[in-house]
Amino acid sequence: MLKGKGIPVFITFIVGTIMIFSFFIPHKPFGDLEKISLNWYSIIAGFTMLLGVDSLIGMHYRKITRRTGNWGYSIVLIAGFTGTVVIGIIETIRLGTAFNEASYFTYIYNYFIVPLQSTMFSLLAFFIASAAYRAFRARNFDATLLLITAIIVMLGRVPLGEQISPNLPKFTEWIMQVPQMAAKRGIGLGISLGALGVSIRILLGIERSYLS
Repeated sequence: MLKGKGIPVFITFIVGTIMIFSFFIPHKPFGDLEKISLNWYSIIAGFTMLLGVDSLIGMHYRKITRRTGNWGYSIVLIAGFTGTVVIGIIETIRLGTAFNEASYFTYIYNYFIVPLQSTMFSLLAFFIASAAYRAFRARNFDATLLLITAIIVMLGRVPLGEQISPNLPKFTEWIMQVPQMAAKRGIGLGISLGALGVSIRILLGIERSYLS
């Protein structure tokens, strides 16, 4: 008799097994079972989004009530989130879709959310530059080789590199297509094997961290 955490583990095993069989045998009944499983996945994913919203609002509401650090930003977040949702609902009723070019929801997305995302990514450039400075310091042979390769690749990607030598962009392309691609495929192979190992552990009920 299944009890407690045994039920979700059993469901995970059954659904995972169906998806594996449907991948190798895309015919009835496995093909239909795959579609049904994907539909259920979409429904469950929608509810998990609601749980995420509840967690987000609850966390910031607690920060406001307790006056913890930077609680003023929590007010801005809740107000912005609530206003965006309300405007999206109103525009959906008025225009049939919130993503209409004439809707205020699209205006908010194009002129508030997109610039904020650009700002966040631009801030990442400073962290990347700092990490590159630490990584490219020629402390040993490997770091020196990485530094030289990075300089060649950067020069080969800008017009200055072609002015220095017409062969520099070609050499940069060779680095990206041969040594870099070999390392990239090795990393991808390791990631695939790791994902396969974790998937087998989840299917067999060995890995249960997703239940916590």
